[in-house]
Amino acid sequence: MALTFMLDPAVDRPLRDGLLDLWTDVSDAGGAVGFVPPVTREAVRAGLVKHLVAMAEGRSRLLAGFDGDGRVAAAAFLTLNTHPLMTHWLWLYTVMVHPRHQGRGHGRDLLAAAADAARGIEGIEAIRLTCRGGLGLEHFYASCGYKEVGRVPAAIRVAPGDDRDDVIMLLPLG
Repeated sequence: MALTFMLDPAVDRPLRDGLLDLWTDVSDAGGAVGFVPPVTREAVRAGLVKHLVAMAEGRSRLLAGFDGDGRVAAAAFLTLNTHPLMTHWLWLYTVMVHPRHQGRGHGRDLLAAAADAARGIEGIEAIRLTCRGGLGLEHFYASCGYKEVGRVPAAIRVAPGDDRDDVIMLLPLG
């Protein structure tokens, strides 16, 4: 079953709770979205609040994917670059597909919808994201058209003695 993607959905309690559940479940399943398992909803809530504040301030936009039951099944945040020399590209943060929906092409669909959304923002020419090395994520993003443009060795410490590269990826939209 395909997901339905919506840019800038109304932020209400069901959406906030759905995003919180999505982020927590993705993290607990080992997803590289800012936490290592196990994680609590309260730990994730602070990250979600930061995204919601950026949205309220007009610095970030939410792309949400909903399943056939209307539940949040995927999400990504498109964040405008505030550096005056870099406003021609945006960041894609916290890219997530719920574990129950993984393996069905929904990640590719989410990235395609994010690219379409970015193309609709005046002046945006590229999407930049970072991903945690050691999980093969850079190969997935490359298969979706992103190119590795940089790597910071051992920049992410997921546990003592377990440092991962921070991989920088870019998708030109032209």
